[in-house]
Amino acid sequence: MARIDGVPPDKASFLVRIAYWFTKREVGRVIQPVAVHAHHPRLLRGLAGMEMAQKAARTLDPALKTLAGVRVAAPMMAIDTVGA
Repeated sequence: MARIDGVPPDKASFLVRIAYWFTKREVGRVIQPVAVHAHHPRLLRGLAGMEMAQKAARTLDPALKTLAGVRVAAPMMAIDTVGA
């Protein structure tokens, strides 16, 4: 659970609602980092730019890119479960 609550959809600006819509379309739900970054529009734009750049990267084999993503996320998941 994040220390900062995300911006609820009913209080979100128009651009944040668009970001929420894209996130729901890609992932199936609004993920917590997007909701927390919505407090600061420039950070949200930076996050969106980074995600689009990573999605567009074609220099690696897709399986290797997925493996790298899982490897990077593994320590984060271990930290998350320790506090629970």
